[in-house]
Amino acid sequence: MNKTAPAWRHGTPAKTAVVLVNLGTPDAPTAAAVRRYLAEFLGDPRVVEIPRAVWMLILHGIILRVRPKKSAAKYATVWEDAGSPLMVHTKAQTSALEQSLRARGHNLIVTWAMRYAGQGPNSITAVLERLRSENATRILVLPMYPQYSASTTATAIDEALNWVTGLRNQPELRYVRNFADDVGYINAIANQVRAHWQQNPTPALPDASYRLVMSFHGLPERNLKLGDPYFCECHKTARLVAEALNLPAESVVTTFQSRFGKAKWVEPYTEPTLIALATQGVKRVDVLCPGFVADCLETLEEINMEVRAAFLTAGGEHFHYLPCLNEDSNWISALADLTERHLAGWPATPPNQQALEQQQARAKALGALE
Repeated sequence: MNKTAPAWRHGTPAKTAVVLVNLGTPDAPTAAAVRRYLAEFLGDPRVVEIPRAVWMLILHGIILRVRPKKSAAKYATVWEDAGSPLMVHTKAQTSALEQSLRARGHNLIVTWAMRYAGQGPNSITAVLERLRSENATRILVLPMYPQYSASTTATAIDEALNWVTGLRNQPELRYVRNFADDVGYINAIANQVRAHWQQNPTPALPDASYRLVMSFHGLPERNLKLGDPYFCECHKTARLVAEALNLPAESVVTTFQSRFGKAKWVEPYTEPTLIALATQGVKRVDVLCPGFVADCLETLEEINMEVRAAFLTAGGEHFHYLPCLNEDSNWISALADLTERHLAGWPATPPNQQALEQQQARAKALGALE
């Protein structure tokens, strides 16, 4: 046991909390802020699985000297007045989920955290500490990654479990492993695509000039061979979305983006695939990123700017980027459903004041401390 517990008061109402966890973001679109963020993110051995000593030399000797300035310029193209898009949407999703759960009769603490936030107030550890001080004795950690990967989901869960280790008065801790095939999640994506098609009708499918492209974040191929299920879960999501839309297989393309470094990553890569489609006569693509539930640098800049330009330059004529689910009402409803299932058996509301006073009186009668 190595952590000091808050002073305990008998009769304090026990609370239930839900924590939405996303990856993280720089504090500002500046080289200094990006450098701090990348040092923590890329310094996580779950994220980069090569010998530590070698990687630290590469990271601090090359990458953190070169990449921050370039990445900061990209962040600046998508930065909002309220902050990074990922932060803005994560906060909005949290608020919408809380409202949805309250409408269903749940009186819960609903908050958010970022896996890579340094020692700031939005780190997983800092958020869990705040919840402990509010006597949240039941905490559901919900990583906002539909498809499980050791480099995303697992590192968020590691952080939560490391925090709880050594606590004298440990809360009940649950977490959501994945939701790649969740019916509500799949239907929310399919509904979003249908709404887009109503505004931008497709030719009769299958048609050689059209493709629906689902782009997921990439992963080193080595991780797949070591047993990471991410690649398979991405393909499962893509298949279920295509089935929900009744799309013929030849109209759908699944790709992987954001390749980093020289190692081979899972294929096909997004940008080269879109260039090839354009040269083969595909005139229109509708592109969505089901692995991201909130828009961020990888969707708004990499896909909607860089990949768009590459496709159009190669001869494509119409590039439509479909935003992530963000605060879509169907998605928030699905998220509330998912949360309810994982809260099963936990009290939806704390005891009322009268019940608390009765509990406190009984504790005092038994000689309990204040």
